[in-house]
Amino acid sequence: MHRLSAAATVFFLSVTGCAAREITSDERLDRETTSVAVKDTPNAGELGKLTCDNTAEELNKARNVNRPETDRLQDYINLYETLRQRTQTFEEAMTRNPDLQYREGADAIVSAKEACIQQTADVRVEFETYMRELVSVPTVQEIKGGNTVTIARLDFNTLRQAIETLAPDDKDALLSRVATAEKKVADVGAPAEDSGTGGGKRRGK
Repeated sequence: MHRLSAAATVFFLSVTGCAAREITSDERLDRETTSVAVKDTPNAGELGKLTCDNTAEELNKARNVNRPETDRLQDYINLYETLRQRTQTFEEAMTRNPDLQYREGADAIVSAKEACIQQTADVRVEFETYMRELVSVPTVQEIKGGNTVTIARLDFNTLRQAIETLAPDDKDALLSRVATAEKKVADVGAPAEDSGTGGGKRRGK
């Protein structure tokens, strides 16, 4: 009887021990998630160093019509993603720590956040306008060996990346147009790659 009771006690402790470990695991996950969220949230000092006012050089590079269009589009992609990440950093930090908006020096942080939001929106409009221009006229005609051939205006993979980055409502339709243009270039035997010249110098098709 004593042995049976001892065995039952061991079984009970084993079962409850497993249950305790399972609960502890869940609680530990919650604690770790919270800890990571807090750890990853910038403090006021770090946010004070974050700005979207230092992007003029990158924007001017993207606007330069004398540069290859693939390079220009990649610059727009990189700049837009950078601005979007900075804006998200401000928004997430203030959501997780609302006191950041009310402490000393908060006006500068709020102003920097608003500047990032505006800059991101402005660059998106410009970026999307350029992307749609390229999708509308993705190929050009060029004279090669005395013959007129159709070639890609830019690297199609970069154009797809731009569409995916912006993710407009008509994303699928835009990607379909790029695929059609790529097939057209492949059918005439011309490689789908940037020719190295800026926009507006050859006849679009």
